[in-house]
Amino acid sequence: MHPHRLSRRRALAGGIGALAATAALGPLSGCAAPSTAAGPGQTRLRFWHLFGGGDGVNMQGMLDAFRAEHPDVSLEAATLQWGAPYYTKLGMAGAGGRAPELAVLHLARLAGFAPGRLLDPFDLDLLADLGVREQDFPAGIWQRGQVAGEQYAVPLDTHPFVLYYQTELCEKAGLMAGGKLKRIEGAEEFADALRAAKKVTGQPGLVTETLGPDCITPWRLFATFYSQTGGKVLSEDGKRLALDDTKALRVLEYMAGLAEEGLMVRRADYGASVGIFNGGKTAFHLNGEWEISSFRTTGIPFSMTTVPTLFGRPGTQADCHAFVLPHQADRGGATNEAAHELVAWLLRNSVAWAEGGHVPAYLPVLKDPAYLELKPQSEYRGAIDDVALDEPAWFAGSASRMWIELGAVFSGVLTGSRSPRGALTEAKARLRTLLDTPDPLPGAAS
Repeated sequence: MHPHRLSRRRALAGGIGALAATAALGPLSGCAAPSTAAGPGQTRLRFWHLFGGGDGVNMQGMLDAFRAEHPDVSLEAATLQWGAPYYTKLGMAGAGGRAPELAVLHLARLAGFAPGRLLDPFDLDLLADLGVREQDFPAGIWQRGQVAGEQYAVPLDTHPFVLYYQTELCEKAGLMAGGKLKRIEGAEEFADALRAAKKVTGQPGLVTETLGPDCITPWRLFATFYSQTGGKVLSEDGKRLALDDTKALRVLEYMAGLAEEGLMVRRADYGASVGIFNGGKTAFHLNGEWEISSFRTTGIPFSMTTVPTLFGRPGTQADCHAFVLPHQADRGGATNEAAHELVAWLLRNSVAWAEGGHVPAYLPVLKDPAYLELKPQSEYRGAIDDVALDEPAWFAGSASRMWIELGAVFSGVLTGSRSPRGALTEAKARLRTLLDTPDPLPGAAS
């Protein structure tokens, strides 16, 4: 099971309360990386990540390959619990002086990790010596890793919201050309495509998660379409509310209209939405790209593409897995060099990582013939240029309060329990509360 499934939802259930409860257990209770003494002549390197399911299998294979090529490095990798528990423990590690040499962080969560206090900056000269340079990444993603002129995060990938489609159903509906989904431009064209699919199957043309505990897909749906209007949820510095009422209402009314017309399944939790698409009678599914393995296992004829541009400009909600250096009072020397070497190696070899659906952030890999042969993974690689990351705020990004709070609000728009205008009013109220709440991570306060 992918960490973005039900296990993740349970991990997120406590929100800020879970952060406080975990912190109350005491410094790093039960979360340290396995302690294995390095052998003679070896450099010990500890790496924390949150990859489970298929991602965990892929990462383990990559780490084993690194070990085989670097016998002088004693690599200790620890997989910690996804969501709030992971981020609390990572923050406490940086604050308490018991941090690993390297860790994974969702890029949109960087602002909440007090770069300079909970995280250390990368040595860009060292990375350059290892073949990793700023120009090897999309500018927007690379720059999101910068704070006060220092590079605190190096992106591994982006995991965007994408459109899955049943190839045989879309062919019958006249929506295919040359073996691929025809280009869809504009909100009405997308609705027409759903109508055409429904005419073939008698079922709603689209399914996505609309309800359930810690339901976040309604937020991702809104954030994708809203980004296409050019609107921002927060100011560029993440400190002020910036929702544009007119643009937001346009998107929310469109979302409500799809459900009201019966063009999308109105009530489906996460597991049901995946199961319905797997049933083969619903033409389209909107979700993160990580469900590729679920649908391949079933064997349904499907493919994937970027989310169509419905509101004027390309854009899709996304976050990025990134590497960070948790704060160490004595960072430097061979262990720090080994951490940089592992980052560079994983980036150069991220074709293997892309097999799980993620789009590599290291641009040379996107041109690698081995990556281009991955289907349908390479079909939506263009999303790397149009990712809509949350603005920098401690409560934003994957596994965040904002996703859960606004996912619950916008769920009502899809299920019919909230009006678009009522949802907008409630979303703004919740955002103001989050803006007024200090970052609860230890060491993050100014």
